[in-house]
Order: sequence, then structure tokens, then C-alpha cells
Amino acid sequence: LRGNQAALRRAVFLRGLRFKLLLRSLYFNSLSNADTLLDCAFEPVYWIVDNVTRWFGVVFVCLVVLLTTSVVVIIYLFVLPTILRTYPLPWVVWHLCCGHWLLLMVVFHYYKATTTSPGHPPKDKVHIPTVSMCKKCITPKPPRTHHCSICNTCVLKMDHHCPWLNNCVGHFNHRYFLSFCLYMTLGCIYCSSSSKELFLEAYSAIERYYQTPPPPDAVQETTAYKSIIFLWVLTSSVAVALGGLTLWHIILISRGESSVERHINKKEIARLREKGKVFKNPYHHGTINNWKLLLGVEKRR
Repeated sequence: LRGNQAALRRAVFLRGLRFKLLLRSLYFNSLSNADTLLDCAFEPVYWIVDNVTRWFGVVFVCLVVLLTTSVVVIIYLFVLPTILRTYPLPWVVWHLCCGHWLLLMVVFHYYKATTTSPGHPPKDKVHIPTVSMCKKCITPKPPRTHHCSICNTCVLKMDHHCPWLNNCVGHFNHRYFLSFCLYMTLGCIYCSSSSKELFLEAYSAIERYYQTPPPPDAVQETTAYKSIIFLWVLTSSVAVALGGLTLWHIILISRGESSVERHINKKEIARLREKGKVFKNPYHHGTINNWKLLLGVEKRR
């Protein structure tokens, strides 16, 4: 009797274990980990962010054009007349040449960064070196290629998707993006430094305006003061924020990395460190050669 009870318990235990294994086989994957579960949980959030970024890209581009135009208009209306009236001739010539050169560089590189395709893997069946398959495009992925969920396509040497460009930054427009960031930073520094004295004067005038009774300033002067303050605050804040971003990209380029690869390499460094190994970036060819590859001047023209 005891033997029969033990056999019965064992049969029930095996049946429960079999049911548990069957239930677990419905969702278990040997490749799943905490990151995979987190991605699955936040998939609706990612979908909303991707679609909102895709549709708001045009708004961000219009905002860049609007703010840049407003700065240029204020410079022409209030800053340049002061420079022409009070500065000596050599400084006037320098300001005219430097200011218009920076404006031309900003407009040119922003236009090229937004309109130039970052580059995509060929769709035809050609013999190209591949490292994996894209699970969403179902096409081979060449080295350093990543899928952009916002553009819904694979991008060659993808760095990131920039909503301010409404475009991905990749193989063919990375140098335009970096040049735009650099020249926009220099332009903001030029505008804020050139209008510093006017900003201090305008700030003092606005402070006096809120006294009782306010000074008898004309409406045109008050508008000029507010415009100068808007110009200085906007250009100074953009210079700090965009200057930090530009410096970060300069460091990445010097290391032979993109923004996406930086996160991937960081995990790979930690994984190999646990095994007592050292990670070596296969795309780091030296600082000077990395810049030559980015600018397309590794060979003499």
C-alpha cells in the first residue's frame, strides 16, 4: 500500500512537472534576458516615441529655421547698425566678413545635412560583406549598419536619428551634421560676444522700465532692448548646449565610434573585462585617419 502511494505521488509530481515544462515552453527563449523583457514591456512607449518623432521632425526643422532667421533679423536691425556707427573701419570689415561667412556655412551645412541621404544597404542581390540579418527589413546588414525605427529602414554607419534634421545621421551626411554643429556653435558664440555690450545696456534699460514711474523710453527702443535680450539669451544657451554636443561627437570620431557603437562597445568592454580580456575597436584607425575617413580625404584628390 505504501509503495502504491509513493508511486502515485511520483506520478502526480511528474505530471505537474511535465505541465510546468509545457507551460514554460510557450514563452521561454534561451536568448531572452532582462533587457529583452524590458524592451517588450516598453514596446508601446517606443512605438509612440518613434511615431511622434517622425511626425514632429518637420516641426523641429521649421523651428530651427525660424529661430535662426529671427537671430539674423535682429543682428541686421540692431547689432550691425551699432557696429557700423561706432567701430573703426578694420573691425567693421572683420565683423562683416566673419558674420556672413559663418551664416553661409550654417545655412549650407544644415541644408546638406537635412537633404543628403545617410545611406542604405543595397536592395539588389549584390555581393557585399555582411555581419547579420536585419530582423525588421529581412535584408543583410553590412558592418556598422543599424536599423532606425523612426525612418523604418537600415542606415549605413548609423550614428543617431536627429529630430532637428528630420533625418538620420549616417555614412553620407555625418560630416555635414558635424560641420553644422560646429559652425552653429561658432555663430552663436560670435553673436553673443558681439552683442554683449548691447545686452548689458538693454538689461539695465529694462530694469529701469519696471521702476515707478518708468522712464519715457519710446516703444521702438523698448522693442530693441527686448530683441537684444532675446538674441543674447538664445545664442548663449545654444552655444553651451550645442557646444557640448559637438565636443562629444568630436571625441567619438577621434575614437572611431558612432553614438550607437558607443553603447554597444561599452557593453562589450564590460563583458570581456569579466573574462580577463581587453576590447579593441576594429574601426579605430588612429585619430588622424579617423578624421580623414569622415571627411573623405584619406586619398589625394
